[in-house]
Amino acid sequence: MLTRYLLPLGGLLACTLVVAAQDPQDNPAAKPLNRDVPRHKQFLEIVKKGEGDVIFIGDSITQGWEGNGKKAWAEHFAKFNPINLGIGGDQTGHVLWRITEGKEIEPLKPKLAVLMIGTNNTGAHTPEQIAGGIKAIIDELQKQKPDMKILLLGVFPRSGGGVSKEDTVCPADKLNKKIPAINAIISKYADNKKVFYKDIGNRFLNKDGGLERRIMYDFLHLSPEGYAIWAEAIKDDIAQLLK
Repeated sequence: MLTRYLLPLGGLLACTLVVAAQDPQDNPAAKPLNRDVPRHKQFLEIVKKGEGDVIFIGDSITQGWEGNGKKAWAEHFAKFNPINLGIGGDQTGHVLWRITEGKEIEPLKPKLAVLMIGTNNTGAHTPEQIAGGIKAIIDELQKQKPDMKILLLGVFPRSGGGVSKEDTVCPADKLNKKIPAINAIISKYADNKKVFYKDIGNRFLNKDGGLERRIMYDFLHLSPEGYAIWAEAIKDDIAQLLK
C-alpha cells in the first residue's frame, strides 16, 4: 500500500512513502567505492577544524562551485559557513566510501547537508539502483549526524547523447531519460522533518524543455549563469532549514 503526502515548505516538496526497497547488498550503486584521491585528502585537512554549518556533497557539478560557481557561492552561500565536498567523477558509491571508511564528515557538526549525486551512475546503473545508492547515502548521513537536516536535490537534467559539439541546444527529446525516473523515486525519500526534497531542474531548461550551452556548456556542467540559477533556487531554502 502506497501513501503519499505533499506538504509545502518554502518551495520544498515533502512526502512519505512506504515501499519495499531493494536490498543494498544486491545493489552495485549502494556499495562503497574507494575514493582515496588527493582532493579527498585535502578535505580531511579542512574538516579537522570541525567547522562548517552547511556541507555540499556531490560530484563535479558540486565541485564546480569553486570554479564557474565561485561568484554565486560567495554572494549567496558564504554567510552560511559552508564547506564544498564535491569531487569530480563521483558516483553514489564514491560518496558512500568518503563518508564511511573515508571519514570525511566525522569531525564535523553540520546543521545541513545539500546532497546532489547520481548523474555519473547513469551510464552503468538503472534508475532504481541509482535511487537506492542515494538512499544509502541519506541513511548513512542520518546515522552519523542524526540532528542534521538534508536538502536532497533532484539530479539535474543532462544530455543523453545524440548532440554534436556544434549544437547550441540539446533538445528535450535528447535529454537523459533516466534522470526523471531517478527523481521520481528519490522525491519519496523526504519526510519533511529531517529530509527535504527539491527539484530545480526545470529552471535550467528553455521554453521548449531543452538545455542551452549558455547554462550548461557541455549539456552537463554549469556555466556561471547556471550556478547563479542554482544558488538563487536554494538560498532561501537553506536559510529556512538553518533556523
